[in-house]
Amino acid sequence: QVQLVESGGGLVQAGGSLRLSCAAPGSIFSIIAMGWYRQAPGKQRELVATITSGGSTNYADSVKGRFTISRENAKNTVYLQMNSLKPEDTAVYYCNARRLLFGVLNDYWGQGTQVTVSS
Repeated sequence: QVQLVESGGGLVQAGGSLRLSCAAPGSIFSIIAMGWYRQAPGKQRELVATITSGGSTNYADSVKGRFTISRENAKNTVYLQMNSLKPEDTAVYYCNARRLLFGVLNDYWGQGTQVTVSS
């Protein structure tokens, strides 16, 4: 089992910045990717950004150029730096860790952290 601990959400004005952190405490082997997803009220959960253990990144078009995902492999920690925030970025942000162990792929989720951007 992989436990994910998120922090860094909050309330910010449009144009502002926030940094989210997600840690997987302990020695977790075989995590091949980590990332962030978000879910706004009445909408489906959507990908925000992911990063593989090798450092390859993927971003939703809506956040490209504004958000940056990074990772400290030694700490199993992933960060999401969010700049130029917009009201439409308001959502609950969930950390995700994807683990490949003995040929089995599993996704693990954090509890979610609220990000609210006021106009």
